[in-house]
Amino acid sequence: MTSTAALWTGVYPAATTQFAADGSVDIEATQRGYAALVDDGVDGLILLGTCGENNSLDADEKRAVLKAGVEAVGGRVPLVAGVSEMTTRRAADYAREAEAIGVDALMLLPAMVYVPTSNELATHFRMVAENTGLPIMLYNNPPAYRVSVDFATLEQLAPVSNIVAIKESAPDPRRFTDVINRFGDRYTVMAGLDDIALEGLMLGASGWVSGLTSAFPQESVALVAAADRGDWEEARRIYRWFMPLLHLDAEHDLVQSIKLAEEIMGRGSERVRLPRLPLEGARRADVIAMVEKCAATRPLATTPTAVAA
Repeated sequence: MTSTAALWTGVYPAATTQFAADGSVDIEATQRGYAALVDDGVDGLILLGTCGENNSLDADEKRAVLKAGVEAVGGRVPLVAGVSEMTTRRAADYAREAEAIGVDALMLLPAMVYVPTSNELATHFRMVAENTGLPIMLYNNPPAYRVSVDFATLEQLAPVSNIVAIKESAPDPRRFTDVINRFGDRYTVMAGLDDIALEGLMLGASGWVSGLTSAFPQESVALVAAADRGDWEEARRIYRWFMPLLHLDAEHDLVQSIKLAEEIMGRGSERVRLPRLPLEGARRADVIAMVEKCAATRPLATTPTAVAA
């Protein structure tokens, strides 16, 4: 089911995949999480991104999660499926399957593990794009994937009409200006790293793909709304409150931290799938303290949507 809402604007949480106690995908809990985020005002959802533990699911599970997302909230907001595979062929096959299931767009990652040349990277992206009619957002995250979607790659891809956006997760905010200066409006740019999100919005990002929104969606929506209307004082107020948690998005254990925050806020379970393990020891205590402090000092007076068990 295709959403009529505009793509690539506002807040797109990188939604988590929920697991049962036996480690299987909990479809109903995952759907409840999606629906609660939409009820709290987010503008779109990323399904099976990093926080959705894409690479920890097998192919049948991925298809089941996408179908569950379309069933739960399809048509209410745009649904963007992460494409993260070991080979180009597998990524192209998955892109076709995701389109057939009914998602609205794709977030395309480099092929996992192998570090490509610029020409290899452009070829991977182009061949996947040729296998779908869906609009595609490329995911640039050099710290996580050891691959930079550099200007040479973007130049090669400029003629590919359905590659339309970039999720920018490089930790240097100058990248927003450099991409816009180089390519103008050829690519829509979304902020993709939580702790430089406001900087990205100030520098021309059209929206925010966020991790910690899964735990605090209303504040995320209010932050972007304030930026959109030019109320930078309010945007800074929310951002400064949020920043201790937003830094978690830049750490290697971001998935465990975000899911723990979800559990504390009554929005899901902290269960993750191996090779990840739940946080423990001092790290767990630190994250709990940060979440509880943010919960006790929330800058908005509204009540978040409850996620039924």
